[in-house]
Amino acid sequence: MVIAGRNRERGEAAAMELTALADGGPVVFRHLDLASLASVRGWVDRHNATGKPCHILVANAAVMAPPPARTEDGFELQFGTNHLGHFAFVTGLVPSLLRADGARVIVLSSSAHRRSDVDFDDPNYLARPYDRWQAYGQSKTANALFAVAFDARHAASGVTANAVMPGAIATGLQRHMSAAERSARCWPNAEWKTPEQGAATTVWAATAPELSGAGGRYLEDCSVAGPWRGDGPPPRGHYLPYAMDAGRADRLWVLSERLIGVGERSPGD
Repeated sequence: MVIAGRNRERGEAAAMELTALADGGPVVFRHLDLASLASVRGWVDRHNATGKPCHILVANAAVMAPPPARTEDGFELQFGTNHLGHFAFVTGLVPSLLRADGARVIVLSSSAHRRSDVDFDDPNYLARPYDRWQAYGQSKTANALFAVAFDARHAASGVTANAVMPGAIATGLQRHMSAAERSARCWPNAEWKTPEQGAATTVWAATAPELSGAGGRYLEDCSVAGPWRGDGPPPRGHYLPYAMDAGRADRLWVLSERLIGVGERSPGD
């Protein structure tokens, strides 16, 4: 097993802890910064060069509601890290995924997707005022749409992809939130989960026999969620339809390829 992350100290400590718990050999940490396409491409190239298969790939990293900031490549930080970084990472590892003969990709989304659809005309806030919660919601919608588009392109080759809503978990993700926001603004009626409870749906998505060959779904609480077309915010176990819309997923895929495809191209082109 390989874990990748931006913080070397924490990543290496986590790898040591997991190695002590695991029966399948050592867990290895490799540095990765999803806010840098150079870091992503270097990581991908090194892994693909090993010739090893990748059986399960969990796209789990995120930044939430920071002040205005941009990635190394000029993308809005949340869209650039949460979506484009993962897009480049997962699509770059397709050769390794294909070697696995039945790989699964799990992309973590969030109930925060209800805060915003993807603005295809200005995803990087070059023209519109920056709203940190809207930007986070956009990135989480993008995560779900990416799972839909990836599955549509690779399921026939045995690589499936699903989006996961893990729930509200108190982690370092909330570092940019005040105490009042944690209790009121972000999840006003949230049932907070432990990290173990929050990881349960991801583990289920990665291992459940009943999900063999099944992709393009939005998963929550170890079950398949459904679209919400009623009034008010979606109840638990539901998502807003735009987050899993095949047409939007294809449009985002094309946009994402264009944005990361040429290093000299600016985010607004």
